[in-house]
Amino acid sequence: MDTIVNKVAESGILSLDLQDYLPAPETLTEFDLKDYLFMGLILKEKDFRASLQAIDWSAYQDKSVALHCSVDTLIPAWAYMLVGAYLQPVARTVFMGSPESLRLRLLLDAINTLPTETYRDQRVVIKGCGDQSIPADAYLAVTLRLRPVVKSIMYGEPCSTVPVFKKK
Repeated sequence: MDTIVNKVAESGILSLDLQDYLPAPETLTEFDLKDYLFMGLILKEKDFRASLQAIDWSAYQDKSVALHCSVDTLIPAWAYMLVGAYLQPVARTVFMGSPESLRLRLLLDAINTLPTETYRDQRVVIKGCGDQSIPADAYLAVTLRLRPVVKSIMYGEPCSTVPVFKKK
């Protein structure tokens, strides 16, 4: 009887799934200034300040918050500063930008803290497909992070890869 050998498992290739570095959805939220504008377009300072004072900021406890305005209107810089002053004591992170930009920033931050020694002189495959979308920026960032220390970088799955880099 022939023994089935898992050549992928025996290859010594390390697999890196960037989905593992995505922030958990429940840790992300947004603060959209449009909800505090008069007629959805105009920021009235007195009303804005009163609205902010009425908010239960504990809803943002330990969250990463994307602070933005989803409507095309002029928002004075002090408005973002004021909301940031309320969020900072409770939120884990306050980020100026869209929720998608915050998600990318947190993913890139996680990639930039990858322990490169784990991958020294290893053959690494960066997993190329999964349940969640990974921005191309993240694939570039992980390549730049690992290239100086790895033997090779591949993209895809261990059984079917595209070579990206090989140390000469």
